[in-house]
Amino acid sequence: MDLNDINVLVLAYLGDTIYEDYIRKSLIKRGIAKVNDLQKAASSYVSATNQAKFLKMLLEKDFFSEEELSIIRRARNSKNNSHPKNCDIITYKYATALEAIIGYYELKEEKTRIFEIMKEIIGDIL
Repeated sequence: MDLNDINVLVLAYLGDTIYEDYIRKSLIKRGIAKVNDLQKAASSYVSATNQAKFLKMLLEKDFFSEEELSIIRRARNSKNNSHPKNCDIITYKYATALEAIIGYYELKEEKTRIFEIMKEIIGDIL
């Protein structure tokens, strides 16, 4: 399977679940024990607005390789005009791009790179 032929929105679909899994595990490891508190804490990471912010932070750090940037650009420029009511389309496309790069590495079975990306976002508690 050539991962470059997979629709980036499909990569983002997969990446969304991986991203949220990392977030939830990290919050549990921090000692948050109530589901309501976990949900509130998770929302500061899993919203499109914050995901876009994290991607922009990583881009400013020159964190990504040229290959990764290619996937990010494909996802950001994808023909998806739907977005949540609480954010604009540009923000949503950046969030989609973050999810796509994570989905890409999940399919490549390169868990180490996913871990490196998530560590930059979450910090040392993984």
